[in-house]
Amino acid sequence: MNKIFKMNLYQGLFLILLTTLTIQTVLSSDVTSDRNFYQRQYCIVGAGPSGLQMGYFLERSNRDYMIFEQNNVSGSFYVKYPRHRKLISINKRHTGQTNKEFNFRHDWNSLISDDESLQMRYYSKDFFPQADTYVKYLNDYATKLRLKIKYNTTISNIRKKTISEGLDVFLMDDQNGKTYSCQVMIMGTGIGIPNKPYFAGMEHTESYEDMSIDTDDFEGKSVMILGRGNSAFETADHIVGSTNVIHMMARSRVKLAWETHYVGDLRAVNNGLLDTYQLKSLDGILEARMAEVLVIKNEKNGKLALIPRDEMAVKIDLNYTTVNQTVFHKMMREIHDNFPLREEYDYIIRCLGFTYDFGIFNSTFSPEPTANGKYPTINAAYEVENITDMFVIGTSSHSLDFKKSAGGFIHGFRYTARALHHLLQYRYHNIPWPSTSQPISELVNNIIKRANEASGIYQMFTQLGDVILLHENGFYDYLEEFPLQLLHRLPEVSGRNASKVVVLSMEYGKDYSGPGNDVFRPERATGDPQNAHHSNFLHPVLYYYRSLPTEFGMKTAKKKEQVLPTPQRIHHIVEDFLTDFSAPQSHILPLRRFLENCMGQDIRYFFDDFCFKSALMYTEVPLMCKQYYMKGQGLPGTKSLMVHKKLLCGDEMRC
Repeated sequence: MNKIFKMNLYQGLFLILLTTLTIQTVLSSDVTSDRNFYQRQYCIVGAGPSGLQMGYFLERSNRDYMIFEQNNVSGSFYVKYPRHRKLISINKRHTGQTNKEFNFRHDWNSLISDDESLQMRYYSKDFFPQADTYVKYLNDYATKLRLKIKYNTTISNIRKKTISEGLDVFLMDDQNGKTYSCQVMIMGTGIGIPNKPYFAGMEHTESYEDMSIDTDDFEGKSVMILGRGNSAFETADHIVGSTNVIHMMARSRVKLAWETHYVGDLRAVNNGLLDTYQLKSLDGILEARMAEVLVIKNEKNGKLALIPRDEMAVKIDLNYTTVNQTVFHKMMREIHDNFPLREEYDYIIRCLGFTYDFGIFNSTFSPEPTANGKYPTINAAYEVENITDMFVIGTSSHSLDFKKSAGGFIHGFRYTARALHHLLQYRYHNIPWPSTSQPISELVNNIIKRANEASGIYQMFTQLGDVILLHENGFYDYLEEFPLQLLHRLPEVSGRNASKVVVLSMEYGKDYSGPGNDVFRPERATGDPQNAHHSNFLHPVLYYYRSLPTEFGMKTAKKKEQVLPTPQRIHHIVEDFLTDFSAPQSHILPLRRFLENCMGQDIRYFFDDFCFKSALMYTEVPLMCKQYYMKGQGLPGTKSLMVHKKLLCGDEMRC
């Protein structure tokens, strides 16, 4: 087995070397002879958090890569955004625990690295840090880890060229006319283009990206905010102490993050306007589509108004929405006498979110947008659907788990970047997905440890999960943080073979989360292991398959909004108020019995005397006895056990 693996590894390395030499030869003769031509195996576009995170993994695996950044600093998005400078990502510096992996569950800002100093808790004591502090953190991360970054390089005209049969490369240009080439393109540009849907009178409004952040400019003013996300509420919170009134309008109802368990919905840190609305302090929130109204401007005093489009469209040229004072007041009088927006405004501010920059690609070569046009369409391996060898990381990969998990945010996509790196390692370098191998008798302990500590499956719930490959020889391989939507392709994308598998996924209750759901209802939680399948809070769920699911099964499950296809057996570990799944009777015992039913054998621990008696009395002994006692081995030797034995038995350890 090891010989075969080594031979495959050498063959893979030879093919990569041969491919690189072929590319260099063909490009030098066919594409350009200009000195301003650069070649890399991996190109990462964007030095934001996701680009830096992927750069770290490529750097530590000694890959040929370069990160291209259009500005002169890493994380340039945070130089300007959020406009009011307070992040909404949690910086929980203390948990009462010393376990680093557990603590990382509650650090929403730090990137993964092997440098202990690169943790956000050393940069800020604020629970919600300042954006300027985060810019410093990201640039320290890039510098200390010696990441290869080419700053002040604006990439454009990304395209693909066939240089020989079956061999394509990516080409792209910078603002100085230099051309770069790479075999694998990784897009980490994020969602940085302000969303600007057209509506009549839009020219009279201000945008979130350009509005003043000086509260004095809003002193005694009436303001309308268009939008319903965190940027809209962040803006309202910033100016509420200065304004006469703030109204907020969007096409859909407010979605609260603590109701939906989706961190992209409205966070409590920003929802002060809900108080001033519901406690009747003049401010208000309403639902309407911009297509239903138009903005007009009084040319004399600059006042603005939103009026019903259906009633006024025939009375005004929509191309000329600035009107004289007489017409302005006449139109205001003609609307319904209790129309909610019958007051005039000094400012109308658009806070309508961001979208993906498709303009970076050649006009004939671009990823297909998702249905809402906000993201590039990618598959479960983070690869662009219509472009082979192009991958998407970070916020722009959020189409895979939009409104489902945390893949659009730092504390989520740091793990999807690591998952993609493992996929790239096998696909291009023949290095299988990392795994650990242990006797089956250790499986309960391993699962409980991961359920209690693991950060990746905790933050990327329902999307990344641990996959346990069960082997006939009494051992298992444990793969951490595997993309669950690739389960049916596991051997193909990971290099690990198995038929029987157990999957560990972290999940909320199916009907618990959602806009308007009462997440504080008295019966919101259960502590009874017999009702574990009714658990609502985040808890471990285990799926057992005698063979890997099929592609059809995966598609069917997706249509039914299931995490995975229906398994042969499923087990919910009952939710816990402390998120501690180590209770002997409530958590460990039901888990062990579930695994024993799956494998058809006893996986308990036994003392030597029981194993001795069993060997004398029965034809079969328990698995733990087979794996240890019958091989003449007790507990595996560890340094601490050896020290303990030396204390008991002396230097010669004869006892």
